[in-house]
Amino acid sequence: MSVCQSCGACCATFRVDFHPVELAGGAFAWGAGVPLEMTVPVTASIVRMAGTDAAAPRCVALAGEIGQQVSCTIYDSRPSPCREFDTEHAACNRARQRCGLAPL
Repeated sequence: MSVCQSCGACCATFRVDFHPVELAGGAFAWGAGVPLEMTVPVTASIVRMAGTDAAAPRCVALAGEIGQQVSCTIYDSRPSPCREFDTEHAACNRARQRCGLAPL
């Protein structure tokens, strides 16, 4: 199991905004694309993963318990911000700290 599958802190910390072309049926969607029902519109050129803008953020696509075992229910179709995020980013440890987890 990768460290990400036992963490999930990024999915419960950061807002995830991306261009609508990554939605299901979009010109730049990976796999099946991000399901429209898992997003909220922000502007004509930005959509957001539902739950990531809440007072206590948690992406609607995240399954499991933070810090124990988690998975992304749309992993093969996840949007570009999720694909680009990495444990090498300082933001990873900030997210882990926010969720009460030790730094990597």
